[in-house]
Amino acid sequence: MELDLAGSNIKISDDINTWEEVNLLYNSALKQITTKIEILNEEFQEVHKYNPIEHTKARLKSPESIVKKLKRNGYESTIGNMVRYVNDIAGVRIICSFTSDIYKIAEMISNQKDIQVLTVKDYIMNPKPSGYRSYHMIVSLPVYLSDRIVNVKVEIQIRTVAMDFWASLEHKIQYKFEGKAPTHINSELHECAKMVASLDARMLSLNEEILALEGK
Repeated sequence: MELDLAGSNIKISDDINTWEEVNLLYNSALKQITTKIEILNEEFQEVHKYNPIEHTKARLKSPESIVKKLKRNGYESTIGNMVRYVNDIAGVRIICSFTSDIYKIAEMISNQKDIQVLTVKDYIMNPKPSGYRSYHMIVSLPVYLSDRIVNVKVEIQIRTVAMDFWASLEHKIQYKFEGKAPTHINSELHECAKMVASLDARMLSLNEEILALEGK
């Protein structure tokens, strides 16, 4: 599944001229989205006695990483291009126990009235060739300043603990070999990805059986 609403009527502001403004706006967006996620998790704990979220990680992309990404995609290194073309300056990773939680959380985020979902990439239903699995959303949310409202993009990645473990290892390997890992290592990683998918499916099935027994 891939949804792309990047051409919708949501205006991502071009009125950002300095790195300090970028830092302020995207940090503010991160604070807002993480607070929303915390509230949803607390509500689940209070109402349903269940935490769908194990933990979250939030980060702001470094200027060096942003410049590298712009150059890789053929854009000049300007503040305007950062805001316009780099969708993951602000990023939040949500780690869940079960794959079913991923879709619940994605739906809850999408239902927030002040959040506009721009793109969705479901790498769980359609894994990358490497075996990578995760659920990605690019969203836009308003940041309220003293003199204006600025819509800011945030990338949200939602995955299970097992998916996150695999992705972390794969990232380290690709970084070490500068994206040119030996074939046998890539093959082994792909096999591990299959085992992770199988583990997630079995753990979900086990959890559903436990819940069914509790309901009797």
